[in-house]
Order: sequence, then C-alpha cells, then structure tokens
Amino acid sequence: MTDTRGPQPQGYDGYASGPLPGEREPQGKDQTAQPYHPPQAYPSPQGGGTQGGQQPDAAAVRLPRTGARTTPRTRKARLRVARADPWSVMKVSFLLSIALGICTVVAAAVLWMVMDAMGVFSTVGGTISEATGSNESNGFDLQSFLSLPRVLIFASVIAMIDVVLATALATLGAFIYNLSAGFVGGVELTLAEDE
Repeated sequence: MTDTRGPQPQGYDGYASGPLPGEREPQGKDQTAQPYHPPQAYPSPQGGGTQGGQQPDAAAVRLPRTGARTTPRTRKARLRVARADPWSVMKVSFLLSIALGICTVVAAAVLWMVMDAMGVFSTVGGTISEATGSNESNGFDLQSFLSLPRVLIFASVIAMIDVVLATALATLGAFIYNLSAGFVGGVELTLAEDE
C-alpha cells in the first residue's frame, strides 16, 4: 500500500506532526501574521466576500422573497382532558348552584311583583273563589295563598334542593368521567390562538 499524501514532516516517534486537513500552517518567527479564514463549505459568489477588508457587492446581498406569506399562521394545540378532580368539580358546582339559587329567588320575587301589579292574582283569585265558593264559605282565597312571603319561602326551598342536587350530580359526574376516561382516553380539545 502506497502513501499518496506525499512527504509528511516527521514529529515525535515517527508520527506526522503537520496540520490536519482544513487547519492552517503554524506560523514561524519569520512569517507575517495574517488573519485566519476558516475553510468554506460553499464557494463565495464571484466578486463577493469580505476577504481582505473588501465590502460585499450588491449582487451578493440576499434579498427577501416578495411572494412570501406575510400573515402569521394560527398555532393550534391538541389537548386531552384525562382526569377531572372531583373535589374541584364539587367546589365549582356548589358555587354555581348557589348563584343559580339566588337567581331563582330573585326571579320569583320579580315575577310575583309584575303579576301583582297587572292584577292577575285578584282576577284569577276572584274567579277561583266564585267557582269553589258555596253558601257557607267564600271559596279558595288565591291571594292569601300566593302571598309574597309564601312564594319566597317556596322559591328558597327549591333553590336549596337545587344546590344539594346539582353539587351531588356534578361530583358524581366527575367520578363517572374519570372512570370512562380511563377506558377511552378522555375528551380531546383543539385550542387555537386568536388571530
């Protein structure tokens, strides 16, 4: 086998001590210092380059593409709801059901006031008392039965039952969701940024 590299300077114990490919020669005392230029993977365009302190030509400057898309892409992320914490679901559903109960009581009070101002209770109450009345009694008194305190008490009882049932059903739903997500992997959501 022949060595095609030519004569190599011999160093310590017969090993080659010359520079590796792509390295510059070590400078001696009699050589002038020149700036180091690393080897280039691709040749410079003709007339271009900055070697020797020359400025690059205008043709060598890379210009941006004019047909490039300027609108940013909307980033999307695919997420999966793997587990719902029953304790946090219970707290949130409890607060939401309390808010719904308060809305129910306020709506019942407002509806009763509007119907009383329109005279619905007096008209319907008179008709019912005539229909259910007899010679000995005046019949059923709708206005005293559907008074505002009774309506508010009834709406408050319904709101409390709603709070208990909604909280219990939401917590039970979280447990059922966790069981089903263990089998099928949960609900997948795709989130996107605003444009």
